[in-house]
Amino acid sequence: MHRARVVLQASSKIGNSERFASWLIKNPQAVAMTINANRLKSSTAAEPFLNGSSSAYVETMYNNWLTDPNSVHASWDAFFRNATNGAQPGVAYTPPPNLAPYAKNEVPLTSLIPASGGMPSIASGSPINEKIIDDHLAVQAIIRSYQIRGHHIAKLDPLEIANFNTAEKNPREVIYNSYRFDEADMDRVFKLPSTTFIGEKEKALPLREILNRLEQAYCNNIGIEFMFINSLEQCNWIRQRMEPPNVTKMSNDQKRLILARLSRSAGFENFLAKKWSSEKRFGLEGCEILIPAMKQVIDTSTKLGVESIIMGMPHRGRLNVLANVCRKPLHQLFTQFAGLEAEDDGSGDVKYHLGTYIERLNRVTNKNIRLAVCANPSHLEAVDPVVQGKTRAEQFYRGDNEGKKVMSILLHGDAAFAGQGVVFETMHLSDLPAYTTHGTIHIVANNQIGFTTDPRHSRSSAYCTDVARVVNAPIFHVNSDNPEAVMHVCNVAAEWRATFHKDVVIDIVSYRRNGHNEVDEPMFTQPLMYQKIRKTKPVLEIYADRLIKEGVVTAEEVKDVKDKYEKICEDAYNQAKQETHIKYKDWLDSPWSGFFEGKDPLKMSPTGVVEETLVHIGKRFSSPPPNAAEFEIHKGLLRILKARMEMVEKRTVDWALAEAMAFGSLLKEGIHVRLSGEDVERGTFSHRHHVLHHQKVDKATYCALAHLYPDQAPYTVCNSSLSEYGVLGFEVGYSVTNPNALVLWEAQFGDFNNVAQCIIDQFISSGQAKWVRQSGIVLLQPHGMEGMGPEHSSARLERFLQMSADDPDYMPPESPDYEVRQLHDCNWIVANCSTPASLFHILRRQIALPFRKPLILMTPKSLLRHPECKSSFDEMAEGTTFKRVLPEEGPASENPDKVRKVAFCSGRVYYDLLKERRDRGLEKDIAIVRLEQISPFPYDQLKSEISKYPNAQLVWSQEEHKNMGSWSYVEPRFRTLLRNQKQISYNGRATAASPATGSKAAHNKELKNLLDEFCVL
Repeated sequence: MHRARVVLQASSKIGNSERFASWLIKNPQAVAMTINANRLKSSTAAEPFLNGSSSAYVETMYNNWLTDPNSVHASWDAFFRNATNGAQPGVAYTPPPNLAPYAKNEVPLTSLIPASGGMPSIASGSPINEKIIDDHLAVQAIIRSYQIRGHHIAKLDPLEIANFNTAEKNPREVIYNSYRFDEADMDRVFKLPSTTFIGEKEKALPLREILNRLEQAYCNNIGIEFMFINSLEQCNWIRQRMEPPNVTKMSNDQKRLILARLSRSAGFENFLAKKWSSEKRFGLEGCEILIPAMKQVIDTSTKLGVESIIMGMPHRGRLNVLANVCRKPLHQLFTQFAGLEAEDDGSGDVKYHLGTYIERLNRVTNKNIRLAVCANPSHLEAVDPVVQGKTRAEQFYRGDNEGKKVMSILLHGDAAFAGQGVVFETMHLSDLPAYTTHGTIHIVANNQIGFTTDPRHSRSSAYCTDVARVVNAPIFHVNSDNPEAVMHVCNVAAEWRATFHKDVVIDIVSYRRNGHNEVDEPMFTQPLMYQKIRKTKPVLEIYADRLIKEGVVTAEEVKDVKDKYEKICEDAYNQAKQETHIKYKDWLDSPWSGFFEGKDPLKMSPTGVVEETLVHIGKRFSSPPPNAAEFEIHKGLLRILKARMEMVEKRTVDWALAEAMAFGSLLKEGIHVRLSGEDVERGTFSHRHHVLHHQKVDKATYCALAHLYPDQAPYTVCNSSLSEYGVLGFEVGYSVTNPNALVLWEAQFGDFNNVAQCIIDQFISSGQAKWVRQSGIVLLQPHGMEGMGPEHSSARLERFLQMSADDPDYMPPESPDYEVRQLHDCNWIVANCSTPASLFHILRRQIALPFRKPLILMTPKSLLRHPECKSSFDEMAEGTTFKRVLPEEGPASENPDKVRKVAFCSGRVYYDLLKERRDRGLEKDIAIVRLEQISPFPYDQLKSEISKYPNAQLVWSQEEHKNMGSWSYVEPRFRTLLRNQKQISYNGRATAASPATGSKAAHNKELKNLLDEFCVL
């Protein structure tokens, strides 16, 4: 009977103090279980339920089993065997196997304990204790710890000065300081969890082998940060490519290719150092592996279908990238050192800022590849968003909606990657629908120093790459002195981008053999580091020695490769000596093939449009979605649409309608229009409403301008992230890709453009002069002194005018093509329009010109709804053009000899002056002339206006302070125009440090003074 008593006790519950392992053992998912026990006897009285028929039944079954074990059911057989072997009460019973499928991440208990390694097996019925379960859990935790923390102790630094601080504790404690295993445990076999691939096809491994493989995967020359990624699929994808043994192993042919590329990279720098030892060139010594790394990324990407790659990079290593990655003709590079004069127009730039565009055959994949390196200034990382915009534009024009054909590679320095905020702004564009480039490969040439600043003083994060974590980009740190590890990481990064279309970072941990440049002395500030560098062998020497020892190459072959490349450089050097001029156009990164050919460089297309087109666009823009009665529009918007329709019927337009007609007419002509910026879909001042939103259905929208004509060009209007620097840079890149597009960026308020000042100064204002690169980008800058305070009043018009490159002391000779010639010779156009018709024409003129120039356009705020700020269709119809100057058309123009004052002005102040003149009855005494275009300065038209009014005093009226606005630009040019025969005086606010007062009362007082002075005769 004592054998039968276990039936009850087998069902008894564990107490509250049970350990996890004990609970797991009793889990009903288990296939079989035993517990350590001593053989015990118990009396029948201890189990009172065993009496009567039940006890007789058990006794009968037991007697039958004694006679023949096969005569009873298998469950009774197992029960009696366990009881006879001394199982404790409650333990002899074995539950039947559970045939239900296991849930995700569940395994049967028996699978945790392999029947090997000297440990007991559950399946064999041997006793087992909780330590087995706890040890398996500990092993799984250690595996996860390596995956999370292994990079902390990886051997990443070729100088071995920046590794984990081992002085205080064993670095392995970082990985498993909470787990203790004896030497005897090292040969125990443990089941591998599904979240590791170190076993390849093996499901279990001895602990010693597990630790060895984890060390090789995570703590050797590659350190991986990826466990913060919130996708199990992506994490497993990385594990599969990084954890299996010998995953970085290369074939002999691959090794020889790496060596050849490394020889070219080092040979190029050595040749430059020999020929121009005292020239600044920002060489790549110490990180020569960058060139093979980039070529490996390009090779793998090309195999995976990429046809065009746009690159952005700082100055370090740029010449080497142009020579050995892009295959720029070497003699063109060497000519840059000769100090020759330029054959074409422009001021040029230093050689390590120049870009290029190359289309060539990739010899490894035997496919054609287009490579562009964008020109950039010394402002580190400023080129990042420009590259992304150019990449996005190429994808758009190719119809590459998934980024499979066009991709970007961005190179960074370690100090700049951590220190420059535009990196963060650019990263945050990576997944936005209107800005994504479907994954960028970031390569950091990590010199472990920024100019003279130690990383401990230049960043607060553990790594320079931590910014990439915000977009779930995996980060691969790799030791530059292990070329094969670098190549493997490059392959994985390229495959990651092709698979998931997400950003990825390769951090090549290297060093800088020279100072910041070749004539800089680094020992002043980093003596210990540079003592170590002086003793460190170049990577080419390290790798060549290794391959010679492996028998992959011979010393003679290594020398032959070096000598062959040196002869190539020498031949190019001799060819460069024959050159007499340099050509800036050789360095163009965005060639517009076919745009300039066969075109009169001074002939402008008409900007007027037939009225039928204006009416069609106006009516479409003023209507809800056609055939969509269920599309519920906000009641306020219905009123706006109705008012627009009434304007169209009256043949008039306001600012928003004129803008829409300019866009719509260009779209009809096949010109792509892209409007980007903060809140541009609605407009900061709720005037535009290009995107209508269904009031009851999320994400249901309608854009009328995208549905004007069945064969129109695409229209893109997109709210950007709250970024000026990054987004304006992006749009600049977009604008230089294709001249047949109108690309506009609108500041939320013009005051905020100074956050993007770097892009304005380095790319837009001077881009053509430095790099022969034209751009037709339009900057819409809300501007006007309307009592809204210092940060909501001024777009800093004076700054744009100050950077205009026309000479204030030179008045161009008059000619029939005066306007176009002025535009051709300027660096950009600055305008402050006062009518919707002027806006319409100046936007269309951007495309009508036979070349491209940036347009800086001050746009209104209060004028958006001003009853007098309207234009007739007659001013926009066929045959009309943009008027750089709007003359007086009132009573003063009818009797000009009696006019006592002519006030020249620009922008919204005109309406203040107009009202004041009307209120004081001075319409015959004062003429008001508007400059719609301020720069280039319209000398020809102003000359005729001044001659109209021979007896009038001349005054410049502006609402901005005297040291701001247009005055400092127009005053010397008026002086040149007047040839000192007349004077022009100033009418406006006094000088000030702040663009505007924050007091409404003070604002009104200033305005009153301005208007009072305007009326003085």
